Amino acid sequence: MKKRMLCIFIFGLCLILGFMGWKNYYKTSEKEVEKKMIGTVMYIDHDYFVVKDQKNKQFYFKLKDNYDIKVGDQLKIQYNIHFQNKDQKKVYAVSTCKKIKLEETTVPMTWRDDGIFQKYYEQAFQTIKKMSLDEKINQLLLVRYPDTDAVSTLKKYQFGGYVFFAKDFKNQTEEQVKEMMLKLQSVSKIPILTVVDEEGGTVVRISSNPNLASHPFQSPQTLYHNGGFSMIEKDTLEKSQLLMNLGINLNLAPVVDVSTDPNDYIYDRTLGENTSLTSKYAETVIKASKKFPVSYTLKHFPGYGHNVDTHTKIAIDKRSYHEIVKDSLPPFGAGIQAGAEAVLTSHNMIVNIDHSNPASISIPVHNLLRDQLHFTGIIMTDDLAMEAVSNIPNVTVKALLAGNDLIITTDYEASIYSIKEALEQKLIDESLINRAAFRVIAWKYYKGLL
Repeated sequence: MKKRMLCIFIFGLCLILGFMGWKNYYKTSEKEVEKKMIGTVMYIDHDYFVVKDQKNKQFYFKLKDNYDIKVGDQLKIQYNIHFQNKDQKKVYAVSTCKKIKLEETTVPMTWRDDGIFQKYYEQAFQTIKKMSLDEKINQLLLVRYPDTDAVSTLKKYQFGGYVFFAKDFKNQTEEQVKEMMLKLQSVSKIPILTVVDEEGGTVVRISSNPNLASHPFQSPQTLYHNGGFSMIEKDTLEKSQLLMNLGINLNLAPVVDVSTDPNDYIYDRTLGENTSLTSKYAETVIKASKKFPVSYTLKHFPGYGHNVDTHTKIAIDKRSYHEIVKDSLPPFGAGIQAGAEAVLTSHNMIVNIDHSNPASISIPVHNLLRDQLHFTGIIMTDDLAMEAVSNIPNVTVKALLAGNDLIITTDYEASIYSIKEALEQKLIDESLINRAAFRVIAWKYYKGLL
């Protein structure tokens, strides 16, 4: 009888303690869900508004009728629960929402982070304060090098940079290329980014010209099979030396997409190995690149997968979110940890992250890069002239709203017009332009261009 009573007592005590523990856990969980943030209003729709925080992550908040807010406002927000709306957006419910006035004689609080370029934030901020709106807009554009009047066009518009293709170097000598770069820099108030895709293998903009290189650079696969990662490091150093001597300061490489299937469109441009080896490849290239003042760009975020060529049509990526995170993100993470300064986004539609927009204009995709991989450098689009996105209305504005700092474009006049029109219609605020320009200018200080 005593044993039975003791068992009942212990059982009852366990129930009470369990209930109390559950209650405390529930309260703790509730408190953990309640969060605060300071950020800038980026966009307002009928049902929600988008705010960018200090880490450049963007949040959707439920819009209430009594909110007197506009694009560009600085807000202090307390929020808790979230729910998925019909577009699969994670929308948060707001507890309190207050406008605040931030001091702007120094770098705004919402722009401060522990970013890769933070040492140069104050210089960058003082520089953009002296720039006109047109100058700031044009700094966000990486423009395809025009066939005619390249110098006079740059002198007029003061772009952030020019992107060069193999045709721009055809039959030119080393001295001619150097002279071309010097002329461009001489008319630039702020030194420009001079950009090529020198991947090696099938994409060789510079080394395809025998006047500039003794041989075309080999593909990552050939290098790896012939000499492993030591050969890849040696190749990166040789490549960087050549680009630096010619006046090129940004390489749109390496391709760190994971592909092991020769039938994939992207396969020939990749290492052709698994996630682990591709991560080592990304780390090797970025670390080696730091020995020269030529920046490298991880691409094509969040991983190309088994998709078709986005130069000709939209590619629909149906992989699960788990598969993308497990298989495709680690090489980008490894490159970022090694000090990557720039990441280029793809035009693939990643349906299990955002089924409405290609990655290059998707807020959730950019949040993944900023928040999960903690990337604080430059995010840029792939070329907006590609068929996958060229027919999307206001694609340049959507790219900026998504979180890109640089826009690769061929039709720069259309890009400039769409940005100015969006500003006039109050769809975006000048603070969006300021923040992106601030990051680009900070990068140019970091690179030693300024």
